[in-house]
Amino acid sequence: MNQVSTPLPPWEVPPNYQAVDSQVPGITVYAPVQAKTEVEAPVTFKCPQCGAATRYDVAAGGVACEHCGFQTQANGQQVGRQAEKLEFTLETVAKAEQGWGTTDRMELHCDSCGATLAVDNKALSITCPFCASNRVNLRQAAEDQLRPRFLIPFKIPVENNRRVAKEWLSKGWFHPDTLGQTSVLDRFLGIYLPFWTFTCHIQADWKAEVGYERTERYYDSSSKEWKSRTVIDWRWENGRVNVQLDDWLISGSSHISKKILGRIQPFDLGDLVAYLPDYLAGWQAHAYDIPLTQAWEEGKSQMREKARDACYADISSSHVRNFTMVADFADESWRYVLLPVYLASYKFEDKVYQVMINGQTGTIAGQKPVAWWKVWSAIAAMLAPGVLGGLISLPLLLAGGVGAITLVISFIVLGIGAAFAISLYRKAVDSEAA
Repeated sequence: MNQVSTPLPPWEVPPNYQAVDSQVPGITVYAPVQAKTEVEAPVTFKCPQCGAATRYDVAAGGVACEHCGFQTQANGQQVGRQAEKLEFTLETVAKAEQGWGTTDRMELHCDSCGATLAVDNKALSITCPFCASNRVNLRQAAEDQLRPRFLIPFKIPVENNRRVAKEWLSKGWFHPDTLGQTSVLDRFLGIYLPFWTFTCHIQADWKAEVGYERTERYYDSSSKEWKSRTVIDWRWENGRVNVQLDDWLISGSSHISKKILGRIQPFDLGDLVAYLPDYLAGWQAHAYDIPLTQAWEEGKSQMREKARDACYADISSSHVRNFTMVADFADESWRYVLLPVYLASYKFEDKVYQVMINGQTGTIAGQKPVAWWKVWSAIAAMLAPGVLGGLISLPLLLAGGVGAITLVISFIVLGIGAAFAISLYRKAVDSEAA
């Protein structure tokens, strides 16, 4: 008996699928239709009353016009430490918004240090705030970087900077006398700096040889008496610690001194608000040049050290050797935020120095030049009594031994002077270091 085959119905493209480019000739490939994402219209900062450029005013807490007095509150929702965190997936990065969300942004690019800064279209700055170079040029702001999702608005008014900086510059006797008159007092720029925050849970397993002290008595044959001594008994131990790290800050800029940045911290992330372009009106913002993946590797390295410290704290003895640790990271998440900093770079005797003020708390830190002639003079004065005492004592000692006591005193005085001299030298070097 012959079987009659039923013809198959014609194949149809499934709903919500469309043809896409195929790398194999003669083969048609279909893929799901990508949903169109609605892009929020950029914001322009023009006064609705007089048409002049507006600026985010720290005192008013909103956008204000300096010409006609118009003000409007920035309606950024305060989210604090509850601000949403993103997972480490390609999907979350792909869905993140890009650009600054405003048409009033140009890029100031420094040909000297390579820094890029987003500035107002009306900005006339011709000096790089990072290296004090005049080799800068303006260009249209790029729209291919991730948009920050949260920021901390400036809390410290710009007019406070001169007083704070003048007090800071005047501290320290080994700095140049003319340092307080430098133009840095009037060169502070309010800049939103890029930061990545990371949160994760670390489970760290450690293994080490741990030593425990005990006292034992032994017979000393040379003195023919019993004595006591401390010995250490070593044994292998292991353990596990769990460390929860929240909002670990990593700078997104390679043009900022991490040492100075660390000195003006902490920032209170409880003041985080949802990002709005309004907060950038009249202010500058530094685009990140350290990408998420690189910042995460740096953050992991630092957080691994915290886990290592927790492991050592878990060991009940200070005697540890052959320590090893395996750290497993879980529940990793991140944010891209902007934090407020007043920055000034100035040149003093052909060297560039950076000064920063925390725009939220007012804490100041930075580099200050050193008048090294003052330092060397002070070091010489500290060492002179010991050296002179030794020079006087040696002839007396050779003459009849009467200089032994003064020689010992001279060495003690020299040692004390050397300790103070080393401390002074380190402070001077640290003052200039970035």
